[in-house]
Amino acid sequence: MMNFTRLFDILEYQKNYDKEIAICSKVNGKWTPVSSSDYILQANYFSYGLLALGIKPGDKIATITNSRPEWNIADMGIMQIGAIHIPIYPNITEEEYDYILRHSESKYVFISSDAIYSRIRKTYEESGSISAIYSFEKINGIDKLWTEILELGKNNQAPEKLEEIKSSIQPDDVATIIYTSGTTGKPKGVMLSHNNIISNVKACRPNFPIDETSRILSYLPVCHVYERMVQYVFQYAGCSIYYVENMGTIVDNIQEIKPHAFTTVPRLLEKVYDRIMFKGRNLKGIKKAIFFWAVKLGDQYKEVGNSAWYLFKLKIADKLVFSKWRAAFGNEILFIISGGAALQERLARIFWAAGVPVLEGYGMTESSPVIAVNELKREKLRFGTVGVPLNNIEVKIAEDGEILTRGPHVMKGYYKAPELTDEVIDDEGWLHTGDLGILADGKFLKITGRKKSMFKTSMGKYIIPELMETKLRESKFIEQCMILGENQKFVAAIISPDFQYLKNWCNIKGHGFGNKINVVKNPEVRKRFQKEIDYYNQFFNPHEQIIKFELVPDEWAVETGELTPTLKVKRSVIEKKYEDAIKKLFK
Repeated sequence: MMNFTRLFDILEYQKNYDKEIAICSKVNGKWTPVSSSDYILQANYFSYGLLALGIKPGDKIATITNSRPEWNIADMGIMQIGAIHIPIYPNITEEEYDYILRHSESKYVFISSDAIYSRIRKTYEESGSISAIYSFEKINGIDKLWTEILELGKNNQAPEKLEEIKSSIQPDDVATIIYTSGTTGKPKGVMLSHNNIISNVKACRPNFPIDETSRILSYLPVCHVYERMVQYVFQYAGCSIYYVENMGTIVDNIQEIKPHAFTTVPRLLEKVYDRIMFKGRNLKGIKKAIFFWAVKLGDQYKEVGNSAWYLFKLKIADKLVFSKWRAAFGNEILFIISGGAALQERLARIFWAAGVPVLEGYGMTESSPVIAVNELKREKLRFGTVGVPLNNIEVKIAEDGEILTRGPHVMKGYYKAPELTDEVIDDEGWLHTGDLGILADGKFLKITGRKKSMFKTSMGKYIIPELMETKLRESKFIEQCMILGENQKFVAAIISPDFQYLKNWCNIKGHGFGNKINVVKNPEVRKRFQKEIDYYNQFFNPHEQIIKFELVPDEWAVETGELTPTLKVKRSVIEKKYEDAIKKLFK
């Protein structure tokens, strides 16, 4: 098998695996696979079609779509002619689309919905730089389907030209530009080479017990570098990848597919855990007692050193309780990879106890993306950390606590922004992540906060908000929150409640729910939230304790701008949106 040095070389591995199901999605309610041979054929047709349109190496092609097999086909088709893939989230704002499409100088755009078209139409009509928009399915206002590119390629096959271009593409050539949706400022275009991402793929591959018999569930946006890189790992290993229909069908899709692995963000695991606990609280008598005995036992699970007596009790708990948890994941799950945000330590611990290993990792777009990840090997697993740095990179902690990394995974730079590149990559090649951390026992990387979001109160005490926010989100009542208090005498919080849970609580207590504006002002509701704050304050140092809080009637989301696509809080957006409420907190 050929050496894997460019991302599209994965197609050669697909050729050898020759799978009936390489990538798969539901079409009209039926799972419809794309075989290895069709994957390769359609990627080549797509390449031929783009060449027939006049696309040259270095040209930019954008995709804005939910995850689907067509994305993978387009991805390979774009890269193997030396063009640069610009994958964009399907749920960002009109302003962000306008900036990214203009800044990247994308020549063609491939989209999947009316909602996306409505948000990029103005840019398309006014910019003059986009030659055409193609859709993956029929959309009002767009008469060009992506299949036209395939058909064009089929009728204009140029295998010799394609091979000539492919052979000229070097590992260090830019393969993709991924625009970060950071918590502050305009998106930055991260230029990643083939080698950047492949170095990550090769370093991560040995960590996962997968092969050509493995089934993978995919629900995260494949445009995100984390999901995308891991999908390359899965394809490199010959796995079959199944895309969920939507977030509403994920439970059904898990039961249909019975996956061996999937990637996730912590929020999904939090919601799964909350749903399990909700069911447990509704049990009666001995069943309820056994359920919470098992949960308490799971909370005590250790990476290594569990006693024989503990393991005996865990075996009983597994038979009576945890086996049902595994059934919810399809009964064949080998591991789950968690990234994008901090995972609550208690969740990692209890899911491992339940026989659902969750491997928390850490990285950033600029590092292709993985820097460190926990492994299934117990000596390379530590709850509350993001694991051991990959074996082909360097990590060190700067004097001010910032995490620095160096190696083949570090980006080529920010597109059209050399001055911003120089701010994050120093003269010795160290990428300054902006995250704070420590190396526990000299090898386990533990994230302690964000350098930029860390602040000081007027009393001179440092506050790391992310750690407090992660802890507060353990509350059943809190969906999202943001800690405040820079240059103030005390710490406060803006809280977006879990309105579904709050509605159930209000109905049980007879308070009535009404509308969200009224419910967050309800004295009984505020009293209950004060009880939650009082409980969680015991986990914080005296100077960190939350003195005041404000409940807001809004559910924060990516679409409405409060969260990044990886569900991190956009601090500047929250501060602006609730400016008056924040002023009142600190009066």
